[in-house]
Amino acid sequence: MRLPSLKAVSTEAKLLLIGIPVFLWTILPIYHLFLFAISPKDAAFAGHLWPDKPTLRNFEIVFTQKHYFLIHFWQQLGNSLFIAVSIGALTLLIATCAAFAISRLKVKGGRTVMNLALLTYFIPAAFLAVPMYKTMGIYGLLNSQWALILAMVTIASPYAIWVLKQASDKLPVELDEAAVMDGASPMQLFRLVYIPLMGPSMVAIGTYALLLAWNEYLYAFLLLSKDTNITLPVALGNFLSADDSPWELLMTTGLIYAFPPAAIYYVFKRYMVSGLTAGAVKS
Repeated sequence: MRLPSLKAVSTEAKLLLIGIPVFLWTILPIYHLFLFAISPKDAAFAGHLWPDKPTLRNFEIVFTQKHYFLIHFWQQLGNSLFIAVSIGALTLLIATCAAFAISRLKVKGGRTVMNLALLTYFIPAAFLAVPMYKTMGIYGLLNSQWALILAMVTIASPYAIWVLKQASDKLPVELDEAAVMDGASPMQLFRLVYIPLMGPSMVAIGTYALLLAWNEYLYAFLLLSKDTNITLPVALGNFLSADDSPWELLMTTGLIYAFPPAAIYYVFKRYMVSGLTAGAVKS
């Protein structure tokens, strides 16, 4: 049996020395989130590594909406789900069609439009929040969930188009030529050739847009105001308005809200890695 070389052992040791502290630093806030969620109100700030009397009472309060700040919990969670899925689907539709037109159909001026769209990222999204608020007000979309959906699709689309376009460029052009010779129309080329080959990248972009929308707070706070149509992150901010904030319920709700994106990421993790890096390096 061949023993590992000294260089390999040294490299592994360095990775561990870096990886372990980074892992601990990352997991510590999540652990405290969980710690608050299973602690009674009077023991939440006790400073113990594990509560003396762990309880699931906080989860019961959240799920049954037995607190003033939680009376619309399920509706707000549903709002977050609807908005995130809508943003993911619309971003994917726009980006897929745009990337196909630019990369495969070679639409005149397509690359210029894509590059101009990417230039918008030089302006931080937070700086565009007030102009976006004004725009939605002009078109009568304020306090409508579609205002947030359209705003987030606008933010997510340029990057999504760029990633799918780069991935599309790596597909053999001979496939298109063969399909055209067999009499395929552009729509048939899109449906029968392009879509199946772009599957991993499309899953990655859809997941990216969905997670971006799921975690959005600033635009949701500005564009939505009714308790029945706001997203759960905005509702969580209301907890901080009380003189005696129920931190244990805030942390419990936050922990529950963190489960769906974590599950989505781990289900599609291999597509996220391969899809988002598909066009990063040119051969």
